[in-house]
This record gives sequence, C-alpha cells and structure tokens, in this order.
Amino acid sequence: MESELESMTKNGVWRLVVLPPGCKPIGCKWVYKTKRNAQGQIDRYKARLVAKGYTQEEGVDYNETFSPVSTKDSFRVIMALVAHFDLHLHQMDVKTAFLNGDLIEEIYMKQPDGFASKGEESLVCKLQKSIYGLKQASRQWYFKFDEVVKSQGFIDNPLDECIYMKFNGKNFVLCCYTWMTSF
Repeated sequence: MESELESMTKNGVWRLVVLPPGCKPIGCKWVYKTKRNAQGQIDRYKARLVAKGYTQEEGVDYNETFSPVSTKDSFRVIMALVAHFDLHLHQMDVKTAFLNGDLIEEIYMKQPDGFASKGEESLVCKLQKSIYGLKQASRQWYFKFDEVVKSQGFIDNPLDECIYMKFNGKNFVLCCYTWMTSF
C-alpha cells in the first residue's frame, strides 16, 4: 500500500486541498491481489488504490468515457505482417498507465483510510491525474499515449487511429495501441 501511494506521489496524482463549497468528494478503496510465479508460489502481494468511479456524476465529474483501442482485425494484420516478413516484435506494458493521464475535470477524492497525515485529516485529494476506477481513466490515458507517440514522429493510420507508423528510409515501426486490465 505504501509503494502504491509512493508511486502516486511520484506521479503527482493529487494534491491535498480544502474541499470547495458545493463539491462532493468521491471515495476510494484498496484492491488487493496475490501475484504467483510459474510454479504457483506466491511471488508478491500487490495493492492498488482505486477511485469509487461508480459514484461519479455525468456532467459533473466526467463528460466522456469512450477510449479507442485497435480492432482485432488490425492486430491480426500486424501479426500476419510480422510472421510473413519475419519482423521483430516487441510487446510492452506501461506500469501504472492510468496514472499518466491528465484530468480535465475537477475531481475531489477522499483520502485513503489510515493514510491521512496528522493535522490534514479534513483535507481531500484534488486529482491532477487519472486514477484507476475513474470513468474517464482509460480515455485520459489514451490521450496521453497519443500525444507522446505523435511527438516522437509517429503518425496514426487513417483507418484505425490506434495503429501508429513511423518510417525512416527502409526502416519502419508499427505501433498498435491496445490495453488490458490486469493488475
């Protein structure tokens, strides 16, 4: 739990503020998971702080939730190209991906139980970045990913906005944006 909060502090996910009048903070909760190795033995314990997004109100805490992902057909075409031309394939996972998405809306969240500093118990977290559980979290992460990839010279495919391409002479890179929720 402390590691998760340290990661959130490092990423600037929130700042503590006095709750403005008329605002209602959303809650949060801890979700725990036991990670096991290939032999089935416990590898580590993991805790993730998630917002209680089901309490968010449309038009107040969020407006849009849609987040594009590549189609299965696009992914299959890329895999076929990799196999046919014997290309190199690299898969990556972005740890704490959603914590990189910038929030547009003003969202206040209650502090996690047991982690409020002495004298700051009455303060709430004003979210600066998206957090797991928010209705718009995947959308905001997509926008951040899109911005960063395009800043590196990639262009998106007009037929599938989640397929990015970059060419340099005979060399090229294809990037397929998709996500899975697995923690």
